[in-house]
Order: sequence, then C-alpha cells, then structure tokens
Amino acid sequence: MSLVEIAPPPTAKNAVIHLHPKDNIAVARANLTAGQVIEVDGQSITLTTDVPMGHKVALRDIAPKGRLIRYGQDIGASNKAIRAGEWVHTHNVAFEELTFHYEYPEKEAPFPAPPATMPSFLGYQRADGRVGTRNYIAVVAASNCAAHTAELIAASYLNEKLPPNVDGVVAFPHGEGCGHSIGPDTAQLQRTLAGVLDHPNVSGAIILGLGCEVNQIDHYLGKGTRRTDKLVGLTLQTSGGTVATVEAARREIAAMIERAAAEKRVETPASKIVLGLNCGGSDSFSGITANPALGVCSDLLAEVGATAVLAETTEIFGAEHLLVKRSRNRAVAERLLSFVKGYKEYLVRMGGSFNDNPSPGNKEGGLTNILEKSLGAVAKAGCTPLTDVLDYAERIQTPGFVFMNTPGYDPVSLTGLAAGGCNLIAFTTGRGSAIGFPTIPVIKIATNVPMYNRMKDNMDINAGRIAEGQATVAGVGKEIFDFLLRVASGERTCSERLGHKEFVPWRIGPVM
Repeated sequence: MSLVEIAPPPTAKNAVIHLHPKDNIAVARANLTAGQVIEVDGQSITLTTDVPMGHKVALRDIAPKGRLIRYGQDIGASNKAIRAGEWVHTHNVAFEELTFHYEYPEKEAPFPAPPATMPSFLGYQRADGRVGTRNYIAVVAASNCAAHTAELIAASYLNEKLPPNVDGVVAFPHGEGCGHSIGPDTAQLQRTLAGVLDHPNVSGAIILGLGCEVNQIDHYLGKGTRRTDKLVGLTLQTSGGTVATVEAARREIAAMIERAAAEKRVETPASKIVLGLNCGGSDSFSGITANPALGVCSDLLAEVGATAVLAETTEIFGAEHLLVKRSRNRAVAERLLSFVKGYKEYLVRMGGSFNDNPSPGNKEGGLTNILEKSLGAVAKAGCTPLTDVLDYAERIQTPGFVFMNTPGYDPVSLTGLAAGGCNLIAFTTGRGSAIGFPTIPVIKIATNVPMYNRMKDNMDINAGRIAEGQATVAGVGKEIFDFLLRVASGERTCSERLGHKEFVPWRIGPVM
C-alpha cells in the first residue's frame, strides 16, 4: 500500500467548500479551471477564471464595495465588480479595519463541572501540583553573551547515554539579555526565562550568565523569586571562562540527572494537560479542517478541566468580537480588548499595520487578509467560554479556554506559551512548518493532503482528510485528543524525532 494519500478528483458537487449559508464565496477544494461547472446548494455556476486550490470563488455577482462573507462573517469589501464564478483574492478585495459592536457577557459563566470519569496519561508530578510530560535538564542563557557556552554544555551530552527517565540536557540560547532599556522589556524577558527554568517539563536547570549583563542571574536566584533546590546559577566570569564553565555545569548537572532518573511517570488525570494552540504557515484550509478539529480537542480538554491556550494577538484581529461574546465575565473581555488595542498602538509606533499579515505564503495558500485569517485561526479554541486572558509568558493557572497575548511570529509565540507553563503544544499548518521547542512536544497537524504528503516527516496528523470527505471535524478532533494523551505519556512527535529546538523570546523595546 502506498504511503501517499490520494485525494479523489473533484466533481461539480464537491469542487468547492461552502462553509455557511450566508457566505457569498466558497473555497476551491482543488485547482479549478475557467469554464468548469460547480454546484452549490442546487445552483450551477460556471467559472469565469481559473481558481487555485484553497482560493475563493464568488457564488454570485458582487458589486463594487460589496461585502464579502466567509464563515458567516464579514471579511472585507470588493474593490471592483466581481462576477459569479470569478476568483476572489487580493486583486479584487480591499483591506479595511472593521468596527465591531461588542456583546459583553451579562453574567458570570461557571467553570465546567468535572466529568464522572476522567481520561488519564502518564506524567511527572511536580511539587507545585503541575505535571510534566517530559523530564529535561535545561541550561538557560541569561544573555547572548552566555548563549554559546550554554550550547556547548548541552552538546557535551549528545553522545552520552542518559537514564531512561531523563529526556536530555537542552540549551536555551538567545540574542537578548543585555542592551535592554530597564522596564517592561527586561521584565518580560525575565518572566520568560523564569518560566522555562521553572517548568513542569524541567526536572533541573542552570541559569547561565556572563556576569556583567543587564539580566543578572541573581534575579532568578534571589529573594522574592521562585527559588527551588533544582535551580543553579553560574557565570563565565566567576567560573573561569568557557571551558571551566562547561566543566562546572557538568558537575552540577550530574546531580540533577541522578535526581531526574529517580522520577517516574505516574497515572495522572487529563485535567493536568495545559495545551498551547498555535498555527503557522496557514492556508485557506486551516479554518476548514485542522483548526476546527483542534477546536473540538480544545472543547474536550475543557470538559475534563484541562486547559487550552490560544495565542497570537495579531491573528484574532477581526475576530475579537467573537471571543468577547464568549468571555467568562466582562473583566476577561475587557482585558482581551486591552491587548488588541495595545498591539495596534505597538504596530503604529513601529510603522506597521495589521495588513502586514497574512504573509506571502498565507496569501498563496488562499488567505486574502487578516480578517479572513483570524476567523479561521480562532477556531482552534473551540466553543467553550474564554476563562482567562494573560500577558506574554504569564503563568497559566485557569482551566478551560485561555488566551495569551503573543505575536503571530511562531517561535516567539511558542516561547510565550512555553514560559506560561504549557506542557504540550498543538500546531496547525497549511503551507508546512518544521518548528519545535527544546522541552515541549509540538504536535503538527496538516490542513491539506498535498502538503501532508510532501512533509510527512514533519506532520503528526493529517486533518486534510476532512476537506476530501474522508474524515469529519469531530472525528479528527477526537484523534488529536487521543494522540496528545499518548504524547503526554511519552510518545514522540515528529518535531522531537527531528530534534527541533526553536526558542525566541519577544523583544519589545529598543536596543541600547
């Protein structure tokens, strides 16, 4: 049997995907050609242009400045007349920022009651009540000046056989930690590094500095911080330089490995799952297949008292009104909107705009503007109430659906989710992505069959079967849920097997 999954050729009745009765556009399931006939809700339409796979076709004539509707929501206006059967994309759609009427919750939504029976996984229980899905030793650079040495320390274990319960010694190099203005930027970096040091997937850690940088290691070891007996601080300047620091770190890590080896996986309720939700290299199928399926998984997690954390503030813009309506209370809704407002101001200061997103690859995959992209992106969070809203890298403590303020740039977003305490991450992609994280399993979910076939070494789950009529959104959602429980118990993801370890903190301020 061939490993390549073959999509059946489209017929008139299934050539396009019509998502909502209000939609005046549909999405091409495969490459379609001018003159081809499609059928939608009993109406036959002859294509007047070629329509690439994943792109939109008009189902009826749309006047200049006419509204374009997808997912039953407004995604912008035409900038010229569009005929029924015509390709709809950036050449005939104008970008605009819509003004929304926000429907705030009128009363407090309760947290879901725990179920009578609870699925479980095998995890590492920590003293603070959180549970790890992996058991790593982390070597975290306090600044760029210590980054190379951190990598040398981790690399020194590559050919060593570690005990079965120790997943590895991993480095967290980065380019920050000095030349920062003191204030929000340094506070955010410190919050981020503290989160990856004190993480449920980390058994022991070293914070490694040069010695004279802005981000001093005393911040992580001193009074008022989460100090534990599993965290050690070293600097190159006091340890005798690069070689001596590697040797000193290895002496400390030897004790950490011995302790980690004694830690065992135990049966743990699925309520201890904290799943980060992210998408990258999105396409038009993202909001049809992988994201809604991941939303089903998110709802299943909420039902058992676990947590699913949506991120990427830039990719809820244009859909924030839907999240406001779902908020647990007005305070949660207002904090969400404060981050959207703050991000707009941040972009203006930097000379940017939300129209800089989607990326060229997103547009090639059929996404025309950020409004359309966001409406598909928020589907990852399912339908349950929004229980909490957090700033970048803040500690996640609330069950259910949570939102975290992060950029849309994938490695920076994943870093924030990780620092907040996610012990698993689910990542949907339509164009293809190869990202991972040093200490957290990243589950890759493909939105379409052709990309899944091209990048099978990187993809864990093929949600593209939904678009081909070979699977349902609910079915793939349950498949993701079952798979993440296996991953939480130790099964390796593609990104882990390939050794992906991307880590990029969010730099928000000037370089001094």
